[in-house]
Amino acid sequence: MPRICLVLETEEESGSPNLIPLLQQAKEATGVPDFLFCMDSGCIDYEQLWMTSSLRGVAMVDFEVKCGSGGYHSGQAGGIVPETFRVVRSLLDRLDNKHNGKPCAELDVETPEWKDKEAEYLSKLKGMDLCTKFPLHDGVNYQIHEGGLKEMYLDNVWRASLAITGIRGLPPIASAGNVVRPTTAMRASMRLSPITDPEAAIKILVDKLTKDVPYNAEVNILKSHGGPGWCMREPEAWLLSAITKAGADFFDGKDTASYGEGGSIPFLKELENLYPKTQIIALGVGGPESNAHAPNEMIHLGYTKRVTCALSHIISSCATQ
Repeated sequence: MPRICLVLETEEESGSPNLIPLLQQAKEATGVPDFLFCMDSGCIDYEQLWMTSSLRGVAMVDFEVKCGSGGYHSGQAGGIVPETFRVVRSLLDRLDNKHNGKPCAELDVETPEWKDKEAEYLSKLKGMDLCTKFPLHDGVNYQIHEGGLKEMYLDNVWRASLAITGIRGLPPIASAGNVVRPTTAMRASMRLSPITDPEAAIKILVDKLTKDVPYNAEVNILKSHGGPGWCMREPEAWLLSAITKAGADFFDGKDTASYGEGGSIPFLKELENLYPKTQIIALGVGGPESNAHAPNEMIHLGYTKRVTCALSHIISSCATQ
């Protein structure tokens, strides 16, 4: 009979640098676990129990572009001193397609058959609910290209996508003067396919940002950080049956389902590397309007209660094996 060991991991938002060292120190006490359950993932809706089939990785690069040795009057220096923001724009075009958001070819990966089938199933099951859970301003269109909802889903959970999450060097509009600024710095955060090596991705990004720079502008890499993605291994038949039953018991008989999460939980891959024979299941309550990382972050209390109850029954089933 397996032992039940509870580990409360509370530093995920900081990258979980101490989790693996802690588990390595405690390996004599914990042994090799048969099962690991993560509750930090999400759900498409609050109507049924959702397992996470995959998570994307991430590669973040902070870079700075310098041209003028100081700030110069735009009327006097404009057209002579290179505009650093224009240089940044040019470099960003190397990372993704500015018209459709598709990543550079080096970060594009083939979609496996199981993920393609998942995308087909969920696009038909949920339709526009896949995207309308993120409200937009009036008149703004969702990023749905000619491939339709299926391709949008794959763009979100399997393919790389770029976001600029921070910027330095631009003054507020109220205090902006007519100045050609000497420097612009940005954080380029690239979500990666679950199967892409983040360290290799960082090297690709750095090479694209630093080689053959327009005007021979100075580009400095200030910081970089990466986290691996993860794919769930197919659960053993009895475990899948236990999860399905618990989901039905606490969600009015509805089927338990799985889907890909576009975010990252890097420690899941690290746990898989540490315990290659352990069955890892990721659940979570990050659903519509939960707004993770936003000022109005919240959780759906009713769904959270049901998931907690379902998990307790799943663990109970594991204890009897």
